[in-house]
Amino acid sequence: MKADKIFEALASSARRQVLAYLSKTELTNSELAARFKMSAPSMSRHRSVLENAGLVTSRRVGKHVLYKLTPESLVNTLTGFAFEICPVAGPLKRESRSVAKQKSSA
Repeated sequence: MKADKIFEALASSARRQVLAYLSKTELTNSELAARFKMSAPSMSRHRSVLENAGLVTSRRVGKHVLYKLTPESLVNTLTGFAFEICPVAGPLKRESRSVAKQKSSA
């Protein structure tokens, strides 16, 4: 399931920071690795998880590969997840309002 891959990717603090860096600009793997003071192979593993989850895309420019955030993938998945929860949350919110009314009228 796509949501599982996204939540797995977001479980890592380093990967969330990579997404933040990529939110405003495209960077190469080496540029990302330098920001985190980690080896290029280590960064490549993190980036690969983000790519497999559909959160990052790449494009070749000459001899460089640039990576960027795919914000719509993250937003669509999180929105879908929220909608899955909403059917449960709605009745609970109504019950909570009812209890609050009962307490205020007592």
